[in-house]
Amino acid sequence: MKKFAAALCVLCFILSAKSSNAQTSVTPSEGIGAHAIDPAKEADIRHLMEVVGTRKLMNDTLALSEQNMRPVLIHSLPPGDYRDRLVDLFFQKFHAKLNLDDMIAQAFIAYDKYLSDDDIKGLIQFYQTPLGQKTLTVLPKLTAELQGYGVKMGEKAGQDSMQEVLAEHPEFVTEIQEAAQKARANQPEPPQQ
Repeated sequence: MKKFAAALCVLCFILSAKSSNAQTSVTPSEGIGAHAIDPAKEADIRHLMEVVGTRKLMNDTLALSEQNMRPVLIHSLPPGDYRDRLVDLFFQKFHAKLNLDDMIAQAFIAYDKYLSDDDIKGLIQFYQTPLGQKTLTVLPKLTAELQGYGVKMGEKAGQDSMQEVLAEHPEFVTEIQEAAQKARANQPEPPQQ
């Protein structure tokens, strides 16, 4: 169950990281919280989101995240025929609760907060160039690849660090073994059949 919760957290993190790119006709005041944006800047933000193809990017990210998370969620649950159905139902509920329009409206606010109108116009110009278009197709793949490397490096560093600490402090190994024995001793006996 801990793996399931961790996998869900990763999925939510991925979605929230990607939600700053958007394309829709929703204005920020219709989304999460009222936030006044200069109408000219709002139009530029909307144009940038159209150039970037943000709604498609968000949908693609959601689909890719689900594709990557599905096996993790399935294997985090005890074996049984129920797992696939449970995960299918989970994703149905999860998608029903996600409102891309709210995420897009929030993106308007974030773009307004962190970028000036000149920044937005510069990004529009850039993303309309061949390099900008290439960046739009390559950057998600590059980011996913680097995140994958980061996860592997973090796992290895974590394992190596724990092994070193345990090698330097054998008293922890003893305490861990004793704690595991106590936990096993305190578990109720399974019913006899």
